[in-house]
Amino acid sequence: MGYLKYIRDLWKQPKKNLGELWKEHLIEFRQEPATLRVPKPIRIDRARSIGYKAKKGFVVVRQRVTRGGKQREFLNRRGRRSKHYRHKKVNDKNYQQIAEERANKAFPNLEVLGSYYLAEDGQNYWYEIILVDSQAPEIKADKSVSWISSNKHRGRVFRGLTSAGRKSRGLRNKGKGAEKLRPSRKAYFNHSK
Repeated sequence: MGYLKYIRDLWKQPKKNLGELWKEHLIEFRQEPATLRVPKPIRIDRARSIGYKAKKGFVVVRQRVTRGGKQREFLNRRGRRSKHYRHKKVNDKNYQQIAEERANKAFPNLEVLGSYYLAEDGQNYWYEIILVDSQAPEIKADKSVSWISSNKHRGRVFRGLTSAGRKSRGLRNKGKGAEKLRPSRKAYFNHSK
């Protein structure tokens, strides 16, 4: 058996299996900035399954996202209807997709390959995001990742094309019950009017 299988088993119950190391990680994460480039991934098994390789062109970013609901921005010229006074913002994105977008804003010359859950506490979630320099010659020469160099993958995270984005768009389902999801919810409802 490969070593990655054992690492994967440890991360199934990190609080129990990693113990003190888990607590040390959380203390360290809380003191870091929200977006931090790290030299190598902590969860090497997940990073490798997404497509990470330890070579030029790959960048790993640890991203912190605050938990809890979001508040709507308040506009004074909305009229005095009761529905204008709700405070909660209904966001159709999951935390992981928001983390990917924030990491990509910090590194605009890179493209998001994927991301995975790292840790959480009462206030925050942490994700590790794998970014790729799509114009690097090492990436263009690598057949397993060279697809990200094409123009149709530019800004893919902001269009919901990553795995987390596709999940929040409902595209993990096919067939019965998913009729209104393709090509997108917006396109379906605009067409059906």
